[in-house]
Amino acid sequence: MSGVFITFEGVEGAGKTTVLDLLYEKMIQEGYKNLLRTREPGGIEIAEQIRNIILNPSHTKMDGRTEALLYAAARRQHLVEKVIPALEEGKIVLCDRFVDSSLAYQGYARGLGIDEVWLINQFAIQNRMPDLTLFLDLPPERGLERITNNGDREQNRLDLEALSFHKKVYEAYMMLMEQFPERIKRVNADQPVEQVVEDCYQALSDKVRK
Repeated sequence: MSGVFITFEGVEGAGKTTVLDLLYEKMIQEGYKNLLRTREPGGIEIAEQIRNIILNPSHTKMDGRTEALLYAAARRQHLVEKVIPALEEGKIVLCDRFVDSSLAYQGYARGLGIDEVWLINQFAIQNRMPDLTLFLDLPPERGLERITNNGDREQNRLDLEALSFHKKVYEAYMMLMEQFPERIKRVNADQPVEQVVEDCYQALSDKVRK
């Protein structure tokens, strides 16, 4: 039995982690049993250690290609150690970020080239793409405003980038939605979190079974 792989994307501050956690709880209440929630980079010990390297605010000298390779390495380990085994067990995997993040952040916003970063990630994921990607659509200005106002959120290295960088990330997601309309579904993230969760639930209900 094959599971369902669902990923969540968006700019910094879009609320992916919060929404994913609340959606997970809602799905349990609605009777879904085979659920796994995880995140990128991270989700397992090796990938979490790579995450600490990538997102450490003091690592400002990190080269863009180094960053892209580290993300791909973390993604590979997370995929083979956690995601693929869960899918093979028939689970519904809810993952905070996946390959689209690398295409948007490193490929487009860093200027490395979407095609070039895609090649690195093809090697890492071996064509294992999500069945559905929910893009939490929030203007980057609003996302950064949320981060500034959220004292509980730990600031990472990407939060320190200029607004122009985050605008490029957003622009890249718009391009990816156009390129993959069947896979990437837009959810308005600039509304009360309860409504965002409900919209995500409705968007995935066609893809998953209890």
